[in-house]
Amino acid sequence: MKPAAPAHTPPAAPAARTAVATTPAARTPAEQLTLRVLSALLREDVLGLRTRGVLQHRADGPWLSDGTLALPVAPDGFQGDHAARRPELETDGVLLTELPAVLALLADRADPLDRPGHRAFAEECRQTLATTELHDRVRPEVHAALAARYGADVADWTGPHAALGFEALAAFLDHPVYPTARGRAGLGEPQLRAYAPEFHPSFELRWLAVPAAHLTVHGDGPLPAWWPSAEQLGVPGAPGEFRTVPVHPLTADEDFERIAPGSVLAPEPYLTVLPTLSMRTVAVAQDPSWHLKLPLATATLGLRNRRTIKPVTLVNGAVGQRLVEAVAAREPQFTGRVLHADEQHFAHADDELLAVLCRRYPDGLDDAVTVPLAALLAEAPGGRLVIDHLADRFYGGSVLALYEDLLRLLVDWQTTLFGHGIALESHQQNTSLVLDGTGLRLLYKDNDGPRINTARLTTGSTTTGTGTGGIDELAPLAAEFRNPRILVDQDRALTDLFTTITGHLCTASLAFGLAEHGRAPLERTLGLLRDTLATAIDRLGPAGRPLRTALLDAERLPVKAMVSAGTLLSKERSGAADINKHYTDGPNYLLPKSRTR
Repeated sequence: MKPAAPAHTPPAAPAARTAVATTPAARTPAEQLTLRVLSALLREDVLGLRTRGVLQHRADGPWLSDGTLALPVAPDGFQGDHAARRPELETDGVLLTELPAVLALLADRADPLDRPGHRAFAEECRQTLATTELHDRVRPEVHAALAARYGADVADWTGPHAALGFEALAAFLDHPVYPTARGRAGLGEPQLRAYAPEFHPSFELRWLAVPAAHLTVHGDGPLPAWWPSAEQLGVPGAPGEFRTVPVHPLTADEDFERIAPGSVLAPEPYLTVLPTLSMRTVAVAQDPSWHLKLPLATATLGLRNRRTIKPVTLVNGAVGQRLVEAVAAREPQFTGRVLHADEQHFAHADDELLAVLCRRYPDGLDDAVTVPLAALLAEAPGGRLVIDHLADRFYGGSVLALYEDLLRLLVDWQTTLFGHGIALESHQQNTSLVLDGTGLRLLYKDNDGPRINTARLTTGSTTTGTGTGGIDELAPLAAEFRNPRILVDQDRALTDLFTTITGHLCTASLAFGLAEHGRAPLERTLGLLRDTLATAIDRLGPAGRPLRTALLDAERLPVKAMVSAGTLLSKERSGAADINKHYTDGPNYLLPKSRTR
């Protein structure tokens, strides 16, 4: 018997749904990519049309034109005012319909200092198109294999091992903002088939025996039973001479002797793992509650978004986990409902190519369905959306009821953190739903990139009035962060991060996506989002005013300018101190209709 809807969720009539995952009008992968790229370039004003363009009304619909370039557009409303309507760009009356020609034109028009970035972006697009076409070919066989392994209904994919199936499904989706997210720099089809999450492969890790003096180790307690010694790996040495570190097969050819002199690569691979959505993080097949985050010499979401691991991020992640758990301990309404992966165990050799984070998921998930937010709108085996299956099992068939329940908990938690002066970079890949017969919970990981207003962190205020004061506990924790950009003395950095992560990526992208797939009217999903945000923000009292001003009442919202900061422009040219926190702006979809233009 399937569990009933959670007790805290009021019954809701099922929203109108179609039987399968609906998609936009059929276009080739090349046309879809061209649309996404043109829309991103317009949003970030790479084309110049956003600031210099004039809206024209032609026989086929609206165009933006600056007299030299012209783009057919349609209203967007989410990340930008307009998006590309057709995969084409007009230049001096000539229509370009192939993406390489469009990108070559833009590179020619760019400042000579920026042309290397434009060429790199063209290569990203080439790799992304090849990957997307590969995805289209293999999706049916991957879905069949997942169904055979975990079951035909994804709502029954319980436990840490089956959770990896959702990571595979999510890998077939495009990123809500970055147009070439499926591309991975320098990796071809053989590497993708062997190691990428969308293929759900298993493989064995390589291991490095590192002289103990060269390795910094953090975390108490014994290593897992499956962690090998140097002797087990066939590396002789005196007792205590070496510590062993796993190495991703794609990184095994690096010069580790340069990084840690005296290191020895074990002759044979050991320990079967499966990739997660991030690819550089793998789950241990025999004990999938353990995940190992390993450096990869590739890049995703931009040329400068390298998948290596800077040692400072390991320190920041461990501190971030302790900080948010300290806040959760002060707020009893989140007890047992907001969970955190343990990220206190890591090692590094003071180099971004030789490091490992040992992430341990909490106990009690064996009978639960654990799904990253990034997978909710993915197509499941059989053709329906993942969220459809979850709604059927846990919410009486109502996708809208599931969305509303998710909003209440997620927004309450994130606004509570804001009340303490904290904003997390907990995007849709780092936030998971946990569903079972007891209701909905949230599971978080990767707390290494927050923004913290130290002026408010030390006030000791809580949303429930049950806190014991913050300065004696939270402030010393925050002082342990090793990235000076994390600690700020005003709220702007927090409201920007809250808006772009909790707002755009975790909640609004679902609101727009559910509407696009015909699961609920956009007015309803956005109305739920605005009302939930307003209630949670108002509950903070004066501490919530900056968030209300910047998110609910602002005419424009910050939007990630990921293409410019990640690939097209150098940090010197873009001015981006952090490429993941570099912004342009877009319309505020949360404003009441009476205030929208």
